[in-house]
Amino acid sequence: MKNEAPITCQFQVPFRFDVFFTRHVFNPANNLLREVLNYRAPEKLLVVIEESIVVSNPALLDDISAYFSHSESNLELVAEPAIFAGGETLKNNFALVDKLHALVERHGLSRHSYLAAIGGGALLDVAGFAAATAHRGIRHLRLPTTTLSQADGGVGVKNAVNAFGKKNFIGTFAPPFAVINDSEFLRFLPDARKSAGYVEAIKVALIRDRDFFVRIERSADALNRFDPVAMNALIRRSAELHIRHISEGGDPFESGSARPLDFGHWAAHKLEQLSDFRISHAEAVAIGLALDVIYSRNAGHLASSDAGRILALLTKLGFRLFAPELLYVDETGEWAILAGLSEFQQHMGGQLTITLLRELGRGFEVHQMSKPEVRKATEELRERFST
Repeated sequence: MKNEAPITCQFQVPFRFDVFFTRHVFNPANNLLREVLNYRAPEKLLVVIEESIVVSNPALLDDISAYFSHSESNLELVAEPAIFAGGETLKNNFALVDKLHALVERHGLSRHSYLAAIGGGALLDVAGFAAATAHRGIRHLRLPTTTLSQADGGVGVKNAVNAFGKKNFIGTFAPPFAVINDSEFLRFLPDARKSAGYVEAIKVALIRDRDFFVRIERSADALNRFDPVAMNALIRRSAELHIRHISEGGDPFESGSARPLDFGHWAAHKLEQLSDFRISHAEAVAIGLALDVIYSRNAGHLASSDAGRILALLTKLGFRLFAPELLYVDETGEWAILAGLSEFQQHMGGQLTITLLRELGRGFEVHQMSKPEVRKATEELRERFST
């Protein structure tokens, strides 16, 4: 039987978005937001905000209203900003996605309209997913308010919610229209959340930029004091390295089987699940980094001195490097954390691909992990850091 020749469709779609850095984005004298959203025809804007931001900065709602009432950008703020809770549990169901879709429909937003989200990574994830799926995509503006989202999650191209007990199971690759990092938002964070972004900066420094790791080491005392200059420098370089990987790494939508920017994350994602998300993402990543650093050292890939520097820096910046959940067993008696490897592979497809370290600033990929060696690394974490 002879088949007819196929009709082939092949095309490329260029994507571009900018990450801006500013302070007091809603000050009427600050024209950045007006310039970013400068649209010649009248257009609609819906704003959603994380509740904790409003609680810590109650003048924000009036500032937003005043900013757009004096704006010359032809943007209509269609309603008072919608306020939602933040945190990872926000991603555990479709409730907020449904609410955002309903707001988009109620206020008649179109594919040319804007949905602006002000908050941490979880809120940005959910709002980005809602924006990407309403009308098959409306313009999404991210205003990250945590060090973690300004340095990493908020400057990426992924949006997702959790499902079936798995992190980020349902989502999209949808680049934002733009990202605006306003350092003023960081001032209102509790100390634990101020330092959360440090761990993703360390992660990307370890696999991409030795000099950046050294700079983080040297500025550790200033970072512990939450010195604005040190924090802003860390956030900007971390964001730049993440963006460079997306734009220059050759696989922005992760169609392959590798996730090099997720060094330390195979265990981190599973730890979050095992703790019912009581362990924050930053805490879990710190433990995941420590686990894979020790594994890399024990396998002969990473010098002992480099491993020691990494563990010392994580500890100095206040991250705990062990959690009892690392030792949990599931209902079948299997060691639960190891399911993170199979879930990582299932999520990506193809070969299992895990990033390990050769040296500071240089990651490499492996396609298998020795379970006894993972256990050995876990036991070392327990012995050294469980107190």
